[in-house]
Amino acid sequence: MLTRQRTIILIINHLIMSELLNLNKVNLTYQTGNNSINVLKDIDLKTMKKETISFVGESGSGKTSLIMLIAGLEKATSGQIYFQDQEITSLSEDEVSKIRRKNIGIVFQSFYLIPNYTAVENVALTLELNKFKDPNKQARELLDRFGLKDRFNNLPSQLSGGEQQRVAIARAIAMKPELILADEPTGNLDSVNSKIISDILFTYVKEEGSSLIMVTHDEKLADEAQRKIKIKDGKIE
Repeated sequence: MLTRQRTIILIINHLIMSELLNLNKVNLTYQTGNNSINVLKDIDLKTMKKETISFVGESGSGKTSLIMLIAGLEKATSGQIYFQDQEITSLSEDEVSKIRRKNIGIVFQSFYLIPNYTAVENVALTLELNKFKDPNKQARELLDRFGLKDRFNNLPSQLSGGEQQRVAIARAIAMKPELILADEPTGNLDSVNSKIISDILFTYVKEEGSSLIMVTHDEKLADEAQRKIKIKDGKIE
C-alpha cells in the first residue's frame, strides 16, 4: 500500500512540475580525419523543474559529453535541445552563453578556481560581472552557509580539496540558477568530503527549488537523485 501511495504522489508531483529540459533525438559526432566518432546517439530526455537526476556509466560512455551539450558548451550534430521551452541548438554561441550565465550553474571535478583570488573573490567575481549589488556580501553569506566562514580570505592553494569544491559550488550557485550541472563533483575527494559535498548539493536544490543533473561514478551519490539514468556506448539504456 505504501509503495502504491508513494508512486501516486510521485506521479502527481511530476504532473504539477513544469518541464525544464527536453532533448529530442540528439546526436554528437566528432570528425577525426576520415573517421567519425559517434559520442552520443539519439538521446531523448525530458526533465522537470526541481528534479534531481544522476547519469552513471563507464568512462567514455558519453556522460560528460551529455552534460556539456546541456550546458551549451558543445553543439549537437543533430537533434534539438529545449531549455525552458526555448530551442537552443540553433542559437549563436553568444545567445547560448547569455542563457547559461543566467540560468545554469556548473560544478566541475577539478574546481577551476582562480589561483590568485581569495575564496570570497572567486565567488564574488561572478556576481560582479553580472552587476549584482554588494557581491562581496553575498559571496560571504554563501561561503558562511557552506561552513567556510574562517576561509573567506584564503587562496585556493590554502584550502583542502573539499573546501575548494565548496567554494566552486558557491560560485556556481551565486546567480541562483534554475539548473545545476555537476560533473563528478566528488571525484577528487575522500569519503568524508564526498558526503559533505553531497549534502550541500541536495540540501541546496531542495531549499531553493533548483534542478540538479550530475555525472558520477559514486553509486551512493547517484542513488540520492530522484532518477538514475545509465548511459552505455552513447545511448540511454
